[in-house]
Amino acid sequence: MTQSTVFMAEMTWPEFGACLEDGPVVFLPTGMLEQHGPHLPMGVDHLLPTAIAAMVAHEINGIVAPPINYGYKSMPRTGGGPSFPGSTGLDGATLIAVVRDVIRELARHGVRRICVIDGHFENLWFLNEGIDLAMREVGDTGLRVMCLQHWEFLTRDTLDVVFPDGFPGIELEHAAVLETSLMMHFYPELVRTDRIPDNAPMEAPPYDVWPSRQEWVPASGALTSAALASPEKGAIMVEQYRRDMTTAVRRELIGRGR
Repeated sequence: MTQSTVFMAEMTWPEFGACLEDGPVVFLPTGMLEQHGPHLPMGVDHLLPTAIAAMVAHEINGIVAPPINYGYKSMPRTGGGPSFPGSTGLDGATLIAVVRDVIRELARHGVRRICVIDGHFENLWFLNEGIDLAMREVGDTGLRVMCLQHWEFLTRDTLDVVFPDGFPGIELEHAAVLETSLMMHFYPELVRTDRIPDNAPMEAPPYDVWPSRQEWVPASGALTSAALASPEKGAIMVEQYRRDMTTAVRRELIGRGR
């Protein structure tokens, strides 16, 4: 059937039920509520996966479930840590249980193809565990699930264009060029362009300690400069996401067993 929206939360239950007759891929965005510097909203990590999921869903007549917008705790060396007001993390066991329950419930309603799109670096292994537990619970129903973190789709060619001076690594890219450029593309009205930070990269040892050392983290909360971010760079990354994620989802969830 023709869908009036790709967002599950905007559908009535009869509309959602009718969509399920076509065996759609249901996207589950996951993220975190945490600081993203003085220039980006704290919801970046779920806002971006939701926008990316909607983009791919439009390509394949998929459905986007409401995001899981809390994630595993922000760590100082990858997200600035919990000392910034607003950074609100879950225990790993809580996130695992939420992911398991949501996937199990989607499967109970008849969903058989799920793509989890994550935007928070620290989430991955807890998402994997939640998916694995859900797969055990639902048994042999034909359910297939894929899980990805969006930046993993960026090729060397794309990274060379977006980061002409070299990609610093996703761990340092918190609230920096990658996320700022994507937000400029998808949500320009939420980017405080007059507050974009241009601080030096974080310097921290290759280990974590408790209590955390907040002095490791730049005062801005951005782990390296975001000054070279632009909507044009965001558009370059988004076009690769559109092409390559759509291809991957079709290959893993639509082309197999259908």
